[in-house]
Amino acid sequence: MQRIAIPYFKALMTTLVLVACAAYAEPLDKEMEDVKKTLLTLKRDLVILEEDLLFPASSQLAVFLSMDVGEFFQLDAVSLKLNGKEVAHHLYTHKQVDALYRGGVQRLFIGNVKQGKNRVTAFFTGRGPSGRDYKRATTVEFEKSFEPTFVELAIADSEAKYQPEFQASVSN
Repeated sequence: MQRIAIPYFKALMTTLVLVACAAYAEPLDKEMEDVKKTLLTLKRDLVILEEDLLFPASSQLAVFLSMDVGEFFQLDAVSLKLNGKEVAHHLYTHKQVDALYRGGVQRLFIGNVKQGKNRVTAFFTGRGPSGRDYKRATTVEFEKSFEPTFVELAIADSEAKYQPEFQASVSN
């Protein structure tokens, strides 16, 4: 009789443990979700704080690239110089160029610059009209103030000249 009672007792105890675990599992799942949400919020806050510490507004410079149409120029690469020192270089894939043609904007550089006069020069390499190799540059000089500075490099087609135009504009 004891041999039969022991397996039933074990089965009964296992069932009770499973029921107890199920009762605690739901609150634990909710607690885990709350912890995950809290961790994601902390991570976001840390990333924002890190960016503020690394690139304070008083010295922050961000350079962006945009394209319009692209009939007269097929972009291959961009090199970026800040005050004569190369700070960025990017080679483009067909998908990246396509994204720029469809209205995308790429952040080429984010960094710190001294206050006062600064100069950004961008060198564009690619295929120009008639499929020939094409390399052009554009330069913009600006006065860095205490506010963050943004430089937009834009490649646009000039229908009048049948040539691409490379423009740079600065905003604070």
